[in-house]
Amino acid sequence: MAQAAPIVVVVSPALGGARLDRVVATVPGVGTRSQAKQLVDGGHVRVDGVVRKASHPVPAGATVAVTLPPPAPSTVAPEALPLAVLFEDADLMAIDKPPGMVVHPAPGARSGTVVNAVLHRLGALVGVGAPERPGIVHRLDKDTSGVLLIARTPAALAVLGRQFRDRSVHKTYLAVVHGRVARASGVVDRPIGRDPRERKRMSVRSGGGRAAVTRWSVAERFPGATLLTLHPETGRTHQLRVHLAALGHPIVGDAVYGGRRRPPAGAAPLLATFPRQALHAAELTFVHPRTGVRTTLRAPIPDDIRVLLEALRGAADARKPLGSA
Repeated sequence: MAQAAPIVVVVSPALGGARLDRVVATVPGVGTRSQAKQLVDGGHVRVDGVVRKASHPVPAGATVAVTLPPPAPSTVAPEALPLAVLFEDADLMAIDKPPGMVVHPAPGARSGTVVNAVLHRLGALVGVGAPERPGIVHRLDKDTSGVLLIARTPAALAVLGRQFRDRSVHKTYLAVVHGRVARASGVVDRPIGRDPRERKRMSVRSGGGRAAVTRWSVAERFPGATLLTLHPETGRTHQLRVHLAALGHPIVGDAVYGGRRRPPAGAAPLLATFPRQALHAAELTFVHPRTGVRTTLRAPIPDDIRVLLEALRGAADARKPLGSA
């Protein structure tokens, strides 16, 4: 098979001085920073004709040539699993991911994932990202529900991935947290990294964390709990769960970050037994990768969180004095 012609780009002033892998990640057809690094490490990238390391700072005006190897087929088996499709066209698909479903195969979860279901519905997505996670633009935790985007073409993956990296995607989450949040709104601006004592957890106490910002506002208050609207400006691992725990109001049901608490007297008992973190990706706004139209997709509140909110409102009504509005 003949080798594909390299994709050649000239580094813009805005990217001048950036690491080579960051520059390569912006090249159409590459997709993600990790894929860019793999290409650089594999000798598929040249800067002004010279192979460089991923950390090499590339000056503005330099010529970067990227030779994409033949795409590898996915090793993930298609599975006939139900998907709640919110939007679908030739470029992308958006689903309402249910809680309990892993996004892509990983150790301990080789089947039953979103990717298995997507491949059954869309067929092989050859060349659309890594073989183990074809089409995946971003991720949600296993027990987080809501809007999830899947790219159907390499071009869509590259454009959408760039929007997430540039933080131009607007994300809205809903979370039920423990305790009565007194302020109406606020911002958590604390870096997140690996917990220094428990490496499987993330923490704001890591010492070498990456910048993370979450804006929040109170949507509704209940006895012993609060419904928050969240707007993460960054996309760090477990960001919302870690930031809300650091705020002193962990997400209900979050066994990792302190959301398993005994509810106070008069609160809904379901606060203590809710089986997963009560976190839902309610809305996502992005620019369509082909049409350029700003698009907003919404996922309805799932049944389990809806039942939790009804129980909390019932507990609030029970505490009102007779005859009160």
